[in-house]
Parts: sequence; C-alpha cells; structure tokens
Amino acid sequence: MDTSENLGPSTAPTNIAGEGETSFRSSLGVGSIVFMVVAAAAPLGVVAATFPVIISVEQSIGAPLFLLMVTALLTVFAVGYTAMSRYVPNAGAFYSYIQAGLGRIIGTGCATLAYVSYLMLLVGSTTYLGVNASNAGRIFLHIDLPWWTWCLIAFALAGYLGYRNVDLSARVLGLVLVLEAAIVIVVDTAIILQGGEEGLSAEPFSPSMLTQGAPGLGFMFAFLCFLGFEATAVFRNEAKDPVRTIPRATYIAVIGIGLFYTVTMWCVIMGIGPSRAVAVTGDDPTVAVLNLASEYVGPIARDVMLVLLVSSQFACTLAFHNVLTRYQYTMGTKGVIPRSLGRISPKHHAPSRSSAVISLITVVSMMMIVALGLDPISEAFTWLSGAATLGIIIMMTTTGIAVIRFFRHHPTSDGTWTTLIAPAVSSIGMVVVLVIAIQNFGLLVGENTAAEVALGVILAVAFAAGVIIAVTMRRYRPAHYESLERDSDKTQQQSKTTNL
Repeated sequence: MDTSENLGPSTAPTNIAGEGETSFRSSLGVGSIVFMVVAAAAPLGVVAATFPVIISVEQSIGAPLFLLMVTALLTVFAVGYTAMSRYVPNAGAFYSYIQAGLGRIIGTGCATLAYVSYLMLLVGSTTYLGVNASNAGRIFLHIDLPWWTWCLIAFALAGYLGYRNVDLSARVLGLVLVLEAAIVIVVDTAIILQGGEEGLSAEPFSPSMLTQGAPGLGFMFAFLCFLGFEATAVFRNEAKDPVRTIPRATYIAVIGIGLFYTVTMWCVIMGIGPSRAVAVTGDDPTVAVLNLASEYVGPIARDVMLVLLVSSQFACTLAFHNVLTRYQYTMGTKGVIPRSLGRISPKHHAPSRSSAVISLITVVSMMMIVALGLDPISEAFTWLSGAATLGIIIMMTTTGIAVIRFFRHHPTSDGTWTTLIAPAVSSIGMVVVLVIAIQNFGLLVGENTAAEVALGVILAVAFAAGVIIAVTMRRYRPAHYESLERDSDKTQQQSKTTNL
C-alpha cells in the first residue's frame, strides 16, 4: 500500500554550511553536549541562590517533591521532543520544531521570541555574575572594581571562546561543571554523614506537601531550575551523530540535573532542619547554603563555593552565548535576519561572525543598564531573567503542541506513546506551568508594575516582529519564504519509506 507520507529518521547531512562556504566540524559527543547544557543551568548558582528562594516562596519544605515532579514532566516532554529531532535537521531547537509543526509564520514569530528571551537571560544572568565577581574580587584579590567591569570581562571571554571552535567551550564548561558539582556533593555528603540538623527524614517527599504553603509557586520555581536543557538540539550541526547523540544528551541532561537537584534540595532542608527551613531561608536566602557549607564542612568550603559560584555563573554566560549564537546563525541561514550571520568560519568551523555580533549586542546592552542606573540584582537581573523565563515557558508549551501536530500530519513508525500520549501529557503539564507563570509574572519580575508591563510588551513585540517578517517574506520574497522549511522538506523527501 502507498505510505509515501511515512517518515524515517533524518538522513540529511549533519554538516550544514552557511551559504555553502564551509561546514561545522562535527566533533561533539554526548558528554560534551551534556556539559554545555548542564553548564547553562548553572547548578551551583541554582543551589546557592535559587534553592533558598524556592523554600521561602512556597512556604513549605516540599521543594524536593516538586523538583522530582518537574524531572518527570520534562522527561516525558523529552520523548516527543527528541523523537522530532530526527526529522528536523535545523539547529534552531524549539523554534525549528514549532515551525515544522505549526507553520512558518508562527515558527518565525517564536524564533524572534526565543532570540529576545535568551538575550535577556544572557544579559540578566551576567549582571548577577558581575556582583558576585565584584564581591569575590574584594575578598580574595583585594581588587575593588565596579560590578559591570566584571560583566564586560565575562562577555569578552565568552566572545573569545564562542568565536572559536565549540570544542574549546566544551572543555572549559566541562572543567567548571566538574568543580562546581564536586563542592556541592562534598557539602551534601557532609550533611548526610552528620545526620542533618534534626535527623534525616523523608518528610519533604510526603504527598501532603502538595497542599501546604503555595505549591503552585513551588512547582513553577522548581521548573525554572531546568531552563536551558533544550540546548542539546541547538548543537545538532556540531554533534558527531545527531540522530543518536541529541536524544541521549537530552535524557542524560534532564534526568541528571533533576536527580542532582532533588537530592541536593533534600540535603539543604535536612542541613537547616525541616522545622527551621522556611524561616531561615526567608531571613536571608543569599547566604543560607553558604552557611551550610561553612557549618558542615568548614569555612574553607564557603570560600571555595564563593569562588566557584563566580565560575559557575561564567559557565552560564558562555553556554547561553553559544546557544544564542546558534539561534542567530540558524535565522541567518533562513534569511530571517542578514544572511551574513548564517556563515561558518573556514578557520574555526564555527559561526564566528554570529558570535562576534552577540558579543557586541551584549556589551551594548550592559552599558545601557549602567547608563540607566539600574540595580544589577533587584532590577536588571530580576526583570530580565523573569521576562526570559516567561518567554521560554511559552516556547516549551508551544513546542509540545507542535510535536503533536507534526506527527499527526506526518505519520512515522514511532509508536503512539512517542507521537501522541507523551507529547499530550507533557503539553498539559506545560500549560499548567504557563498559567501559573502568567498569573505570577509580577512576582517573577520583582513586583514592579511598570517593569511587568514593559517586559510583557517586549515579549509580545518580539513575537509580532517575527510574524511580520514571515508575512513580509511571503509577499515580497516568496523564494526565501519557501526556504524557511527547506531543510525539513528535503529531509522528509530523503527519508520517505514504504511500510508493508
């Protein structure tokens, strides 16, 4: 019988060159991609800065349970996400999948939304780095430099590494990740061996935690700890065997991050004491985990954690710089933005020009923050990271819907669990997270009404800009508009199979 619409895994070339000039060097294995993705999550930064906030905001000790639930949700989400990666050979991750499932206009709108969201996340997270680096410089080096100076240094280093072959970035991120994970594991182990403050218990995993405090906020903030995990697909062009490497790296990243966070959050609560955790983290969330390191391991552990906190946040800056560079590169290859940004350096086999432009944009953005006199933490970091979080949640929710529609219109040999059930279940979960995020958008951006309105408008304009670009291309540059899906169409034609 005729099954010409059935698709098989992508057989398109993995070295996709910009403008046909040269190609990526496909050298990244599973480990390297995992390092890139987990580094973007900044695990030490999440543990030291975000964990206490989660406990204090949700007003209960149920955070380990929420982290476990989010891990399960994202693992189910990864089922359809990684399955679709075999049929969409672009390095645009979320937006490429949305385009394949929901069309070029919505896809291009999501491309610009993703671009703006990750740019805000990059700049916002680096302001946090600047403050911590400034404090560490005064304490350990006796150097008193403004916070924004350290931000510019971080952008310069990220730009240098991003300009070169991605292997160098992977090695740097791998080293930093091992060091920051090691200090957290040392503190976790010390807390467990010493029995915590009030003894070890499974109380944080009790189902009763789902009805205590503000569970919706707890679930949302737990979700925020995983931002950036989808970056596995962004490095598709540089993976050795993307059909196998991307799914494996995605599952390892999600499950690895989830279990690491769940165990560590439980240790933090045990170290402080379940009866004291909410009060202690509410008093001063910035030092709660650092104090645990000093108490259970020694003052030297606190100092090491302070230094590694800076390197962890730099790893986050570098990882998001690379992700944004490849988003911009992919849009350049499609003509959504100048095609000169969709070229590969023949020397470094990397989107070096795109990296240089990202460096310029981030430096200008940082100088604008300084010129406006914004506080680096309560305003710049809080506003930008909060808005970026909402933008990325919108992207993830839309991606789940796109996966369902894609497989519905392009039957494959993948089973119903992969193409329908798992994507549907995860999409429902994502919608819940999105509704909570929208309802609490003010909390995400620091309860500033003016900032809430302005940032909401920026996200809406970012999406609308992409839609306008796509509509304009369809009318005035139809050939370019058709090329938006050229890679996917080519892959589908090459991958058609006949099942008897």
